[in-house]
Amino acid sequence: MSTAMNFSAKSFKPRPPDKGAFPLDHFGECSAFKERFMQCLRDSGFESGACRERAMAYLQCRMDRQLMANEPLEKLGFKDLIDEKPEAEPGKL
Repeated sequence: MSTAMNFSAKSFKPRPPDKGAFPLDHFGECSAFKERFMQCLRDSGFESGACRERAMAYLQCRMDRQLMANEPLEKLGFKDLIDEKPEAEPGKL
């Protein structure tokens, strides 16, 4: 009696992950945004919270050029940055 498993009985069809994988920027369309973000990380001692606006700009660039799926920036964790509005100056309406 053989106890060997027959791996050819089941076929495995790979599928891409829902999130986290997107095309590489082969043409460098968003490299300036990426470099600004990376420089901010280096300048801030790799404190990512200090560079959220640059991260948001980089992701927006990628979405604009179809290098990642379009997602609302609020869903990507930038709701607080989008909701920020300059406070009205006193005396101006």
